[in-house]
Amino acid sequence: MRLRYRKQAATAGVAVVALTLALGACSSSGTSAPSGSAGTGTATSGGGGSANLSGTLNGSGSSFQLSFQQAAIQSFKSVQSGLTVNYGGGGSGKGRTDLASGTVNFAGSDSPIPDKEKANFSGKTVLYFPVVIGPITLSYNLSGVSNLKLSGPVIAGIFSGKITTWNDPQIKADNSGVSLPSTPIKLAVRSDSSGTTANFSSFLVAAGGSAWTLGTSSTINWPKTAQAGNGNGGVAQIVKSTPGAIGYVDYADAKASGLTFASVKNKDGNYIAPSTASATAAAQNATVKPDLTFTCIWAPGAQSYPITYQSWDLVFQTQSSTSTAANLKGYIGYLIGDGQKLLPSLNYAPLPSNIQQQAQAQLSKIGS
Repeated sequence: MRLRYRKQAATAGVAVVALTLALGACSSSGTSAPSGSAGTGTATSGGGGSANLSGTLNGSGSSFQLSFQQAAIQSFKSVQSGLTVNYGGGGSGKGRTDLASGTVNFAGSDSPIPDKEKANFSGKTVLYFPVVIGPITLSYNLSGVSNLKLSGPVIAGIFSGKITTWNDPQIKADNSGVSLPSTPIKLAVRSDSSGTTANFSSFLVAAGGSAWTLGTSSTINWPKTAQAGNGNGGVAQIVKSTPGAIGYVDYADAKASGLTFASVKNKDGNYIAPSTASATAAAQNATVKPDLTFTCIWAPGAQSYPITYQSWDLVFQTQSSTSTAANLKGYIGYLIGDGQKLLPSLNYAPLPSNIQQQAQAQLSKIGS
């Protein structure tokens, strides 16, 4: 994780200079970006504005967001040097637990609050601010195989422990003409309560058919032979160090770890490789609810990557003080405004402009 951050922080450092220049050129009215790309945002939505913010904001949760949060925190300092922002990972479940208990000011979560957790929030209104979109890869470690293709039922069979070798006839059927070894399949999964797990298992429910019987949740009772790692980085490390392994890892971590990943058959019947472009294609076909929750999983579209997921920052609508409300508006506004410019260099997809504009419009709901 440290090596990955150093690489990405260097990239983000270049972005800081460009971002600072861009902020000075931002119009107070802002402009709309083409569909599928991040807009420039307004001065307020970019997290700048005329007010000088001060104090500290703490957040935790989604490891999918971690690299983006680290880079955004660094570059946000050039806009609001008086406000300190801290973000710890720990998984989406931890973020939601920390927010409910008042430990943090905002929580990164890759899925909406599950019904079983809603009582923890004591009837408080939670606002969802989408901040990032990206693919969940099926990363694998299989010598000599570089262009693996996998369909939903086959992935379901693998992760339910029913398909146990790489030369299984069902995998061969997805990979005509490819020489597949008899190497045993070793599963790499998450050990923590994870939005990545929730979204991956949601895909398996939608695409796996009768081959998937383990349901969808932030935690899954995986086969006992599976190796579990903490965070996306932990799963990536297992895949990288284990011949025959396959695991579900977000695209940014998979790229940073130098992993090989499969193309996955989408709803339209095409095998699509994970990329920021195929994630954006999926997001453009998502239906957004009034509370700004949506899912990109199993989205239609010829070029949509079918295991694309999204991540929100969750905040309470009513804050304990006007200063905390202002700080949250500033930082969250930055993430969904000018901070979106950092995403492509970090191997994330920016919000489509229609979702970005809805998120910016919701900032005014944060109050005290």
